[in-house]
Amino acid sequence: MNSSAIVESGAMGRVAYARIAPNEDLLHGVEKLCLAEGFKNAFVRGALGSLIDGCLLKSDGSYLQIKGPAVEIVSLAGEVRTLADGSIRSSLSGVVADPDGQVYGGPFVAGLNPICMTFEVTLEEWLPDEPGQPA
Repeated sequence: MNSSAIVESGAMGRVAYARIAPNEDLLHGVEKLCLAEGFKNAFVRGALGSLIDGCLLKSDGSYLQIKGPAVEIVSLAGEVRTLADGSIRSSLSGVVADPDGQVYGGPFVAGLNPICMTFEVTLEEWLPDEPGQPA
């Protein structure tokens, strides 16, 4: 198996409870919330809501479209990171259920997961130690 691990020290910061509006993309909405709160890095700690339609990334690189309306998000986990160029990117994975009760899981595809009514999310700021500082 070819994998790598990154170990990072730091501290947890502020917590934000927020709402993402209808028709806004899940990933872009989480990124906007981080920008609005001044979070450079954050973890998703909780979420409640549904999508109009869902789109997950499959292991072969193709997309899995889940037709709604009201694709329920059963669980959501992930993080938001500031990249070297200063932009913010979210990486979110979860489990969703379609209107017929079929369950699917995987990473959400940015731009293809519009919020149905509203979406509640809890974000916790991550404050990594500066390089060269003792842990």
